Amino acid sequence: MKHFVVFLLLMSCSKAFATEQAEEIFKQLAPSLYQIRLIDSASGEKSSIGSGFQISKDGLIATNYHVISGFALYPEKYQMQYLDHQGNKGKLTLKSVDVINDLAIVKREVEQEMDYFAIAEQNPVKGEELYSLGNPHDLGMIVVPGTYNGLKKESFNDKIHFTGSVNQGMSGGPVVNAKAEVVGVNVATSGNQIGFLVPHQKLQTLFKQLQIDPPVTIEQQMSEQLSASQDELVNALLTSPWQSKMLGNAKVPTIDVPFIRCWGNSNAEKQDAIVLSVVANCTLEENTFISSHFNTSTIEMEYQYLDAKSLPPLKFYHLYQQQIKRAGPGNKARKDDVTEYQCHHDLVMPENQTINTKSVFCTRNYKRFPQLYDVLFISGSIDKDKEALISHFTLAGVEQDSAMAFTKKFMEAIAWK
Repeated sequence: MKHFVVFLLLMSCSKAFATEQAEEIFKQLAPSLYQIRLIDSASGEKSSIGSGFQISKDGLIATNYHVISGFALYPEKYQMQYLDHQGNKGKLTLKSVDVINDLAIVKREVEQEMDYFAIAEQNPVKGEELYSLGNPHDLGMIVVPGTYNGLKKESFNDKIHFTGSVNQGMSGGPVVNAKAEVVGVNVATSGNQIGFLVPHQKLQTLFKQLQIDPPVTIEQQMSEQLSASQDELVNALLTSPWQSKMLGNAKVPTIDVPFIRCWGNSNAEKQDAIVLSVVANCTLEENTFISSHFNTSTIEMEYQYLDAKSLPPLKFYHLYQQQIKRAGPGNKARKDDVTEYQCHHDLVMPENQTINTKSVFCTRNYKRFPQLYDVLFISGSIDKDKEALISHFTLAGVEQDSAMAFTKKFMEAIAWK
């Protein structure tokens, strides 16, 4: 009992110290913290808000790309504005973005050198106390203590797992260590004290690139970043082990990488089911935000095995058709963002496989980034009367060569037992 009381006292002292330290850090850094506002030019009202922090003496401010994405895409519709800790407002200009890691650098005009945040040289250690700063729900700047828990394991693009409350409006705010050095940037939350941060190295890289080689245009910069990232992703998938997995009486591929996660389901428990349905779905559980209605970089592979048992062939065929029609794109996009899908239908009978399929290969082009496409591929087996395999995948934001290489490997990996 004594040990338990001592433990509680130590915990209480620790929390009191953390709170005191958080208050001291906030007092020290408040002049370099900002609310970042997107103003609708027509109405003059706020369209969105986030947080930002100064990273140079001449007025450069870091934030999230998604905070200022409206201006990046539609500069004629929006203005960017900062609000400092004393209530002063001013205009911002957009200098650089990293759309893959959700970062942006904007600039305010300054008349004299200003204080700014130092970016850390070292990574935190697991369990280290960190402090997240930002403007949640437009309530004013706050500081939230939390803990560093390393990098998120299931992410293709590095994200820090932060145990602390990263709330709406804190996006783009800094996360600092006890020395007040930036170790990450608030980017997302899963609730229940689970937050995610962009590692400080990503911001450091963007900052250095801006000094050396400023982008010609933001749109060109985004285009190059999207192409490079998707090329890296698809290459990682093509060069990783593809494993064959039984799904009913069919063999389907899964890819052995930590950032692709697979789930399964079936109706095998239903004794009265007239059709046995077994489903496997593998997805990349992240995407690249371009706008609130447009995202990319998603990957999805889905398989459905059907066994009709006693169902007549004609009824089974109609059911089979209905299931095929369910397949759709894995990412959000509007007519302003992409063209209509163009589809090519074919019968595929590969020499080295035991499954013949009717396949549909569809692509739609990105209007703002014309070298990129969304790809939707669907195939249905045509070998059996009462047994079928539906396979489909979607790739978002890939170049033509990558799409064709992935499609070839996908088709060659499907077979009957």
